[in-house]
Amino acid sequence: MNEQVLEKTTVNLATENQEIDLESAFQESQVQEILDKLDQELVGLKSVKNKIREMAALLLVDRIRKSLGLDAGAPSLHMTFLGNPGMGKTTVAMRMAEILYRLEYIRKENVILVTRDDLVGQGIGQTAPKTREVLNNAMGGVLLVDEAYTLYRPDHPGDFGLEAIEILMQVMENQRDDLVVILAGYKNEMEKFFHSNPGMNSRIGLHIEFNDYSVDNLMIIGQSIVKSQNYSFSKDAEEAFREYLIRRKIMPHFANARSVRNAIDRARLRQANRLLSSGKKLNKQDLITIEAADILASRVFQEGVPDCDPES
Repeated sequence: MNEQVLEKTTVNLATENQEIDLESAFQESQVQEILDKLDQELVGLKSVKNKIREMAALLLVDRIRKSLGLDAGAPSLHMTFLGNPGMGKTTVAMRMAEILYRLEYIRKENVILVTRDDLVGQGIGQTAPKTREVLNNAMGGVLLVDEAYTLYRPDHPGDFGLEAIEILMQVMENQRDDLVVILAGYKNEMEKFFHSNPGMNSRIGLHIEFNDYSVDNLMIIGQSIVKSQNYSFSKDAEEAFREYLIRRKIMPHFANARSVRNAIDRARLRQANRLLSSGKKLNKQDLITIEAADILASRVFQEGVPDCDPES
């Protein structure tokens, strides 16, 4: 056996016998800090957080395998976020970008959020430049396309959204090492979108479903928002707000945490009007406390609220 072959064999044996401390590598990557931040920012969503942790573990192991010459091909990093509005999809995308950046899968930590209007033009020849400009700006990082299903409108022959889809698919395939695309939207609409665009579906490596918050989780979110704004619910207001959530949750256009925040904003308006109309001297506790009356004045508690009413 010549010296060159002997040296190569010795290196291979050393590599095979090398011990890998995954826990230390994980700690050094500081990914756990990002996962902890995500856990603090979003209530519940256990399955979503588990998916992100699993993805982080895969990327870490993949990076270590590459360092040992065990390249299995880069995992597909394009994703879909399926769920209703107000579920924290943008926040999860931002944390995912941080993880990808820390593990050196993308060059930039930023997330660019776009919708159909940012990609599709109104006339002939306008869509391609708009879409390519967005993609160029997002290159090296993460592109989050919200309500991605609106790019495909089968009831509108000649719709320019198809052009944007074709360009998007080309870049997702040919430049997948320099851009991560996340497509977000309602579950049913996104399933129809993928059924009509199998080429797009084949480019997605991870599907994450954001199930609606429970009433208990919505209460935690509401209490957190109220506290952050230096308010508090009275005991009766807390009970009224829970009842509000039970009723509002089954009405159309409910947007989870977003609807909770909007409801609290309107309660603050009613509280301010109540205090001003009272004609009384006020103390600090008066200014802080949201009472049941401020919640119960919502049209959600009145019969005959129109189904098309997005927020009450």
